[in-house]
Amino acid sequence: MDAHQVTEAQRTRPLKVESELFSRHLLEERRLSPNTERNYHQAIQALGLWLAQEYDPKIPVDSITSNHVRGYLIEIQGTLSRATIRNHFSGLRTFFRFLLSRKLVRANPFQNLTLPKVEKKLPVFLTEKQVRTLVDPTDPTAEDTIPSSSFHQMRDQMIILLLYGGGLRVSELIGLSYGAIDFKNATVRVLGKGKKDRICPIGQSAAQAVSSFRDNHARDASFDSPVVINRSGGRLSARAVQSMLKKRLRSADLPSDMTPHKLRHSFATHLLDQGADLRAVQELLGHSSLSTTQVYTHVSVARLKQTHLQAHPRA
Repeated sequence: MDAHQVTEAQRTRPLKVESELFSRHLLEERRLSPNTERNYHQAIQALGLWLAQEYDPKIPVDSITSNHVRGYLIEIQGTLSRATIRNHFSGLRTFFRFLLSRKLVRANPFQNLTLPKVEKKLPVFLTEKQVRTLVDPTDPTAEDTIPSSSFHQMRDQMIILLLYGGGLRVSELIGLSYGAIDFKNATVRVLGKGKKDRICPIGQSAAQAVSSFRDNHARDASFDSPVVINRSGGRLSARAVQSMLKKRLRSADLPSDMTPHKLRHSFATHLLDQGADLRAVQELLGHSSLSTTQVYTHVSVARLKQTHLQAHPRA
């Protein structure tokens, strides 16, 4: 059969069958992360469940119309946030675009759908003084103080310096292996979203912290060995990193709602505050779109306005 020829039987298959085909496409052809695939799959499952309850458990995928979609949108607005709705519908729109390209549906019912707008929230971040306190709670002025030699203290210090020094995502941090680190130039090669490699400067403080931890506590520092490890020598989980950071924040008397990702926000905001070029920050963060990075310029403008309001005699 020609790749563009689709039988009527294929068009009348239920949503679940096409969802499994789509999942394979995301992972094997587009090479998206398992997290993205899971989020898309959950959005499709939620739509399928609603259609089954409201219409027909075996409704063919090609029979789903814009009327169904609008009804679903009205139904979930009372239970999900606007941001979550937009994320779900982005996945569903992509799913039907995929089906349309395979001629498994004759139209994309999500194509011209208007979604509720989301209020843009400015990223939350730590000040530079707060970061210094987080790096060394005992001496806020000593950024390069050599930490205690215990396993947890050295490892946790290293984690914070890598997250803030390189603006790494937590997934990039826990995925680091020793072969990805250039100690001479204080850079790391990370595998970011969309399986894209990038080089991240991390600074001499972070490079030294990694070197010290390796020399004192690494069981194996070969090319593929993990940098951020637990006591057993295995890769640390993202949840463990988050838990450690919360404990460290509490001990430093800093806001405990900070997350590893908010350290990344701090990294970007501080670079722009110090005059870094926006496109350079985009590259450092691994953003595919400049618009994603531009939110940090709004943070800087907001801070400038606040400073003006507090300090200018005619504000």
